[in-house]
Amino acid sequence: MFQPVYLDHNATTPLAPAALAAMLPWLDGLCGNASSRHEYGRRARQAVDEARQRVAAAVGAHPTEVLFTSGGSEANNLFIKGAAASLRPGLVGVSAVEHPCVLKPAAQLQRLGWQLHTLTVDAAGRVETDDYAALLAQRPGLLSVMLANNETGVVQDVAALAEAARGSGAWFHSDAVQAFGKLPLDFRALNAAGVHALTLSAHKIGGPKGAAALLVDKRVELQPQIAGGGHERGLRSGTENVAAIVAFGVAAELAAAGVAERAQRMRQLKNRLESGLTVIGARIFAVDAPRLPNTSYFAFADIDGETLVGKLDREGFAVASGAACSSANPEPSHVLRAMGVAPEIARGAVRVSLGEGNDEHEVEQFINALRATVGRLQGLTAMTV
Repeated sequence: MFQPVYLDHNATTPLAPAALAAMLPWLDGLCGNASSRHEYGRRARQAVDEARQRVAAAVGAHPTEVLFTSGGSEANNLFIKGAAASLRPGLVGVSAVEHPCVLKPAAQLQRLGWQLHTLTVDAAGRVETDDYAALLAQRPGLLSVMLANNETGVVQDVAALAEAARGSGAWFHSDAVQAFGKLPLDFRALNAAGVHALTLSAHKIGGPKGAAALLVDKRVELQPQIAGGGHERGLRSGTENVAAIVAFGVAAELAAAGVAERAQRMRQLKNRLESGLTVIGARIFAVDAPRLPNTSYFAFADIDGETLVGKLDREGFAVASGAACSSANPEPSHVLRAMGVAPEIARGAVRVSLGEGNDEHEVEQFINALRATVGRLQGLTAMTV
């Protein structure tokens, strides 16, 4: 069976064999509900507790700081809405390049009397220091700035931003879904700097879809957004997805254990990719900013990104034209718009996000296919002018 080269790891990752092996018994035979009092339930509870310990250890957290959710979107919503519900309505600040699952719940708080400040970013996608300082002077109640952007791969200095916010009294949250497994991640160090909550997701690190976590400082008061039987310390009701949580724990261990070597190898592949992109004439976004070692976001003049992605798919390469969670939106990337990229260029954006299964041969094949595909599309464009 034909299988395209997979170059879309920021959207989701293949399930790691060890994670699959860990979850299979819980899909066939081990059927207990982790809230049940009998042996089946006790075994399920033990498995969830062990997975919680593994996730916590992988990121330097305490197990009691780990709340399991169904995904990164739920975890982000739980913090933003849950923390807001425990505070008087005030000012919430989020960066303009956040994932929609941060931007939209923050905007929804306006219906409850909150004011929203969307932090501007510079041409490289980094939070503008003057705008941030002006926001802090207004003493916001909540702040959320992602650690690494899912489209551009740009890494924010979240520790410095959180440290600067300490005097404002704000609860500071960071979406670390894209950073985990690609960069070293230490919640204890970030917490000491002033980060109160962090979001992780299993399927970005070789785990299954359907499991994620919100790491949260126990001093932060959250109101649950899903009411029910009082699971996850009463903060997220619902029967635990034991199989996915168990696999998440294994994937988190693997992600943390090999992060330095993985990052070095991915950076070498990305450098080779971007050398080829430069020769072909691509514009690489945020090229001068600190970025994830696996992510390259680029465009070609007068070539539509969706068209290019479709052509490359037929050539045997799976890439993305933007964020997978927003693929139904035909508008240019809100991230690129916030960076000041012209709409006609932003519509051409294509993202390559490398993973452990990729190698130099695949990168070379991709560059060759891209060169040929871009040449054909540019030829067609010239004919219609």
